[in-house]
Amino acid sequence: MKLLLDHNIDRRFRRFIPGHQISTTRERGWETPSNGILLKTATDAGFDAFVSIDKKIEHEQNLRTLPLPIIIIDAPSSALAWLIPFAPFLVELLKEPLDCMLFIIEPNGMVQRLTTPRR
Repeated sequence: MKLLLDHNIDRRFRRFIPGHQISTTRERGWETPSNGILLKTATDAGFDAFVSIDKKIEHEQNLRTLPLPIIIIDAPSSALAWLIPFAPFLVELLKEPLDCMLFIIEPNGMVQRLTTPRR
């Protein structure tokens, strides 16, 4: 799977997600576009999913019309040490076919699948 990591994800996190082609927004020079433009650009570039810790995406994007799956890691920090425990949950999620919706990986490994924002 071709994954795009948001600039808020430590690039070293990719080592914990084996078997996937992973780029970062920073490597692509896509750090400044708004999330809507970024998601469209990522889709046009052939990415299969976008991974972030930006919890605001849930309320900033129309979840019914997402151009690609978005995976939010519900970590309290973007520090690598906080992200690593989520890696096995992310690897497991990536084994499934992903619909264009928002996936939130919680600290306990549960995955919320959203097509509308939570209240």
